[in-house]
Amino acid sequence: MGKRAFLFPGQGSQYVGMAKDLFENSAEAKEMMRMADSVLGINLSQIMLEGPEDELRQTEYTQPAIFLHSVVLANLLRTLEGEGAAGHSLGEYSALVSAGAIQFLDAIQLVRSRGVAMQRSGIENPGTMAAVIGVDGSKLEAICVEASNDGIVQCANFNSPGQIVISGSVEGVRKAMQIAKSSGAKLVKELVVSGAFHSPLMQSAKDSLYLELEKSNIFDAKFPVYANVSALPIQQKDEIKKMLFEQVTSPVRWEATIRNMTNDGFDEFVEIGPGKVLQGLVKRIKPNATVFGIDKFFEVEKYL
Repeated sequence: MGKRAFLFPGQGSQYVGMAKDLFENSAEAKEMMRMADSVLGINLSQIMLEGPEDELRQTEYTQPAIFLHSVVLANLLRTLEGEGAAGHSLGEYSALVSAGAIQFLDAIQLVRSRGVAMQRSGIENPGTMAAVIGVDGSKLEAICVEASNDGIVQCANFNSPGQIVISGSVEGVRKAMQIAKSSGAKLVKELVVSGAFHSPLMQSAKDSLYLELEKSNIFDAKFPVYANVSALPIQQKDEIKKMLFEQVTSPVRWEATIRNMTNDGFDEFVEIGPGKVLQGLVKRIKPNATVFGIDKFFEVEKYL
């Protein structure tokens, strides 16, 4: 028998109206969203349900919004059993909550602090990110090394075979884009982002997150959560804290994560949260895996 894993999306999956049907159809969902508003002291649920979109796109709101949508769903899906989890960047926090390693209210405050710190980092140390399609990882890493004479640049997200995001200073990223194009990349596209996520330019966000992590209650996880930094399963609380800290400036090794999970016997992946990004990535990494997603209330109902 294969095993089922829960996957949790990261930044970029948000949309205006997210979790609206959960809020309207589930007293429990509504209660969790109201609690989040109250603990954070911001009207997050209103930004999620009604926008405006440019506000929802700001990192300090995007991160807690996606986290909240995902964790509310995971909470409603209590009858759905999973034996492991992983989350893409911010989604790692949702995964850890699903594994009982961080309590909901502690985690949403951590995620909000992370979002604020990353947004501030993006203003203090402006940078950019770009998607590169059709160049393999080791070749792109070499391109980044070559381009880093012009400025900081590194691979930030190894998403799926031949789909990698690079991150760093504007000069460094644009130089790497140029080299990647002339090296035969199928597509090179600069992304609209508020900072150079998962690069050394996020160091100040990493430092401020360290203080928040030190104050937080983190427990051993009930089941393995595959960390972005190592792509390996972790359960021990000190290791979890270390990986969340390192994650801010380290690449997200998503392709390796899914490969390691399938090698460990996972063959069914359920994306819990807004959008379908991770389902698409898993299908490209492991075409024969069973993959589905739960985002809307009607998709939850069959498990209630």
